[in-house]
Amino acid sequence: MEPLLSEIDHVAIAVNDLDAAVTWYEDVFGASVVHREVVDSDGVSEALIKVADSYIQLLTPTRPDSPVAKYLEKKGEGLHHVGYRVTDCEAALASLRGAGARLIDEVPRPGSRGTMVAFVHPKTAFGTLIELVQDTH
Repeated sequence: MEPLLSEIDHVAIAVNDLDAAVTWYEDVFGASVVHREVVDSDGVSEALIKVADSYIQLLTPTRPDSPVAKYLEKKGEGLHHVGYRVTDCEAALASLRGAGARLIDEVPRPGSRGTMVAFVHPKTAFGTLIELVQDTH
């Protein structure tokens, strides 16, 4: 069987103040943001910091009913999810479904940076929310 995951796309960190988090990463690590985007469908604003071939994705909610807002209210700031790159998000979902995984997204949907994404429930993945990320460029 060929591996579904090709590499880590990003590590997502939920924060209350996106600008403060960006400033901290710039001041402490000398990092710089390579991409910013509001993803209305997820109710988040994100800043991506490039680290090698992956990203640190800093997320803050744009509305109180978003999953990230609920996460912050329940758990506070910190690691939200890990995004793994896949060649074909739809095929990866089919494979996971066949293995009995609990899926949040039954079909891939548009993500940031023009990607296609789907989430796997943390109860399936030993407590970690997983995002499958297919680069469509």
